[in-house]
Amino acid sequence: MAQVTISLPDALKGWADARVADGRYKSTGDYVRDLVRRDQEAEQRKSAEVERLRAALDEGLASGPAVDGNFDVADIVRRGRARLEAEREAG
Repeated sequence: MAQVTISLPDALKGWADARVADGRYKSTGDYVRDLVRRDQEAEQRKSAEVERLRAALDEGLASGPAVDGNFDVADIVRRGRARLEAEREAG
């Protein structure tokens, strides 16, 4: 395992020490590792979401030209919100 030395302002060091004192972490190093891990996971989720959106865009572009019509914007928004809520509930 590689070692990294960091300097923290007193306020941040106090915050990290409080997490350790609360029993959330065994050491300040454990706390910092957890922060880095969470950041890495967040970036991976963002990348996956960007890829999902790109695939949806490509699918839409490949589906052909838009159809002229009288679209009910309120209905489109309602259905979109319902879909998003269903996706959130599914996990």
